[in-house]
Amino acid sequence: MKVVHIISNLNNGGAEGVLYRLCKSDTIQNHIVISMTGEGKYKLMLRNVGIDVYCLNMNNNRAYFKGFLKLLKLLRKLKPDIIQTWMYHADFFGGITARLLGFKNIFWNIRHTKLLPSESKKTTRILANISARLSGIIPKRIICCAEEALWVHSEMGYKKLKMTVIANGYDISLFKPCDKLRLSLRDELNLNLKTIILGMVGRFHPQKNHIGLLKALSIVKKLDYDFKFLLIGRDLNYDNLILESEIKRQNLESNILLLNQRSDMPAVMNALDINVLSSSSGEGFPNVLAEAMACGTPCVTTNIGDAALIVDDTGWVSPPNDPIGLSNAIIEAIEERSNDEELWTLRKQKCRDRIVENFSLDKMIKNYHLVWGI
Repeated sequence: MKVVHIISNLNNGGAEGVLYRLCKSDTIQNHIVISMTGEGKYKLMLRNVGIDVYCLNMNNNRAYFKGFLKLLKLLRKLKPDIIQTWMYHADFFGGITARLLGFKNIFWNIRHTKLLPSESKKTTRILANISARLSGIIPKRIICCAEEALWVHSEMGYKKLKMTVIANGYDISLFKPCDKLRLSLRDELNLNLKTIILGMVGRFHPQKNHIGLLKALSIVKKLDYDFKFLLIGRDLNYDNLILESEIKRQNLESNILLLNQRSDMPAVMNALDINVLSSSSGEGFPNVLAEAMACGTPCVTTNIGDAALIVDDTGWVSPPNDPIGLSNAIIEAIEERSNDEELWTLRKQKCRDRIVENFSLDKMIKNYHLVWGI
């Protein structure tokens, strides 16, 4: 079967990562990817595993009509059996284009939960609301990455009977406990093996709530806990004056390391003792939690999207936008890590087991096949 994926972009994001893993690992179907904008991080990676990639370069309003015509020609030429769109812009434009050409096997993919005005672009919110009205006539099925995403969008008006949840899947042969990786990153950063290392992976964005995280860490430090915290992601560097100013305000200069973007996520997740996610909204199915847990790294997270579902009883969940609650959860994790080696070892194994048993890449691929009717 020829499966054409249409996605808003191929940048370093959760949806893009899931698309890459799906195309790379599903060797049964013939996958082709169309990016509505440019190349991003994943174009070369996809091509390196034999996936054809086309870019429409719809980077501004003037380029939309030209990109629309290019998409029409591409779909006519490719004649896909399945058209799988990813995220609101691709669901809307890709769905309408495919329907105009007479394609019926159109599948949407929703990757968000709540769309808050303070954190989402107006155009995105408008497209999501229009798509809700079109959901009865364009897609055959609608795939959601999380239970909360299904609930939120059905409340918006998306056709609930067409909606289903497919949880993200992870390469458990890549994300696994590894002492060599753990030591390599700690050596690179000159971190003492006895030091408690915490970290968070995620771009600098209001939804990730780095400011709230720093407030929580300030509370932890004031209670005389010794730790280092790694911040990894786009714009998490020393040129970020907003972030650096807040780090100084919270007296965390000696605790925080800003590492910007990195591509060695298995090494990062192995190097951490505790993985933290402080997001206030926007998350559907947070990849960073599952990737850390697959490496045997326990997590502290806010209760957003399906975070609590992923972590279950292997970690700690605190309310969003609550620095005190987050600091208490971090302290509980540090206390167990420092004082109960046997319990901590059992927790680490439980983290790994939960991902292997529930969120493997093979399971995700099988679920996509079922929804596509393959």
